[in-house]
Amino acid sequence: MPGNFIDIPAADGGSFKAYLAAPPAGRGPGIVLIQEIFGVNRHIRAMADGYAADGFVVLAPDVFWRIRPGFEAGYDASGIAQGIAIMGKVEVAKAVADLGATTNALRARGECSGKVAALGYCMGGRFAFLAAANTGVDAAVCYYGGGIHTALDQAARAISPLLMHFGEKDDHIPLAAVDATRAAFKGRGDVEIHVYPGAGHGFNCDERGSYHAESARLARERSVAFLRKHLG
Repeated sequence: MPGNFIDIPAADGGSFKAYLAAPPAGRGPGIVLIQEIFGVNRHIRAMADGYAADGFVVLAPDVFWRIRPGFEAGYDASGIAQGIAIMGKVEVAKAVADLGATTNALRARGECSGKVAALGYCMGGRFAFLAAANTGVDAAVCYYGGGIHTALDQAARAISPLLMHFGEKDDHIPLAAVDATRAAFKGRGDVEIHVYPGAGHGFNCDERGSYHAESARLARERSVAFLRKHLG
């Protein structure tokens, strides 16, 4: 079933929209699904609907609401430029607090069976990691999380299980950054880091030229298995 937007109160006042998608059974574990720089656009809503079909209750918050609420863009040069400009104005601490508010709102819903994961793409991948370190989510999945390697001082706080997907040919995230991230979690049996041969940045999105179908399929299989293992 198609989802709908709901309002979530922010901890410091005001409220923001989040796209809610529920599973066919009507109840299940939760996912806070975090956007790329392109907003809660058609692709992100499709991802939310897809995970809902797999049995999860999904909330995809508007991370940009404090700067440009309701922003949506495509993957052309204009969309990239607009998204980068807005991302540059995001106050990270406030955005992480909003993810905490989203997590609390999801846990409070009757459809949610209790445990909640953060899952994000690109910018959202970094925020999924930050959510694991700061919001008490039960697990996190990070797709090509740009900038994770610059926030590894928070790795010790990210005590929930983590799954990270990176493309071998990502021109935004060098393999040295992946190696640094792997080293920061050395010895953590509940942290999985996968690098996909031949895949570039954004390989999961079938609306981008960098879409890599086999890597997207395998990463999704791993993500669903990981979420079911740690959320129930």
